[in-house]
Amino acid sequence: MRLQNHVAVVTGGGTGIGAEISRQFALEGANVGIIDLSADQAELVAHEIRQAGGVAEAWNADVADRESVEAAADGVEAELGPLTIWVNNAGVSRIVPFLECTEETWDLTQRVNLRGAFVGCQTAIRRMVTRNRGVILNMSSQSGRVGTSHYAAYCASKFGIIGLTQSLAVEFAGTGIRVNALCPGVVFTPMWESQIEDYAAKRSMKPEEVRPYLEDKIPLGRLGTPEDVARTAVFLASDDAAYITGQSLDVSGGAVMR
Repeated sequence: MRLQNHVAVVTGGGTGIGAEISRQFALEGANVGIIDLSADQAELVAHEIRQAGGVAEAWNADVADRESVEAAADGVEAELGPLTIWVNNAGVSRIVPFLECTEETWDLTQRVNLRGAFVGCQTAIRRMVTRNRGVILNMSSQSGRVGTSHYAAYCASKFGIIGLTQSLAVEFAGTGIRVNALCPGVVFTPMWESQIEDYAAKRSMKPEEVRPYLEDKIPLGRLGTPEDVARTAVFLASDDAAYITGQSLDVSGGAVMR
C-alpha cells in the first residue's frame, strides 16, 4: 500500500471528488481526516471507510475560517497521528455571465476556493515543516488553465491556486515538503449536477444535451470520474512522485493540453 504510515486530511471530503480521494487514500493505507462544511456528509464517508476496514474520522470546519481549520487539524493529529498529507479540495462554482456576477458571488468564490487553500496550506505547512516531511495537493481545474466565459470568479480562483502552488513549492522545497496541484476536467459530481441548467442556458441548449456536448469535446471520449482524479492524487501523494513538486497536473482526458 502506497500510503501506509501516512495521515492525510481531505477538505471537502464529504462528497464528490473529495469523498473518493478519502476512500482511495484509505485503501492505500492512510489514516484519513475528512473535513467538510457538512458534518453529516463527512461522517458518512468516514463510516464507509471504517466499515471497509480503513481508518477515518470526520471533522466539521469552514475551510476559510482559520480557527475552525486549526481546531480540526489539532483533532486529526490527536486522534490519527502527525499530518503528512493535506488535500485542499473544498470548493464552490457558479456559472454566471460576468456582468451579472455580484460582489457576493465573487467574494464567496475567492473565500472558499482561494482563501480556503491559503488557510489549509498554512495550517499544514506549520505542522509539516518541523518534521521535514509532507505533501500538499491543491485542487485547481482545467478552468485554472484556460479561461472560459461565465466562469470569471471560478477561473480567477483556480488560476490563483496554481500560482500559490508554485510559490510554496519553491519556498519549501528545502524542507522536504512537496506541493502540487490537480486540474480536473469535467467530472459530474453533485456540484456539477447542480449547474447543468445554468450551463445549458449558457450554451442555448437543453439540459439533456449538456453531457453529450461535453463528451464530444474530450479526446478520450468520456467525462472524468472521481476515481480518475483520486487515483492521480494517490500517485502525487506517494513516494512514486518523490521528484515532482510545483506541478499542475491535468486530469482532463486530453481536453486541455499544456
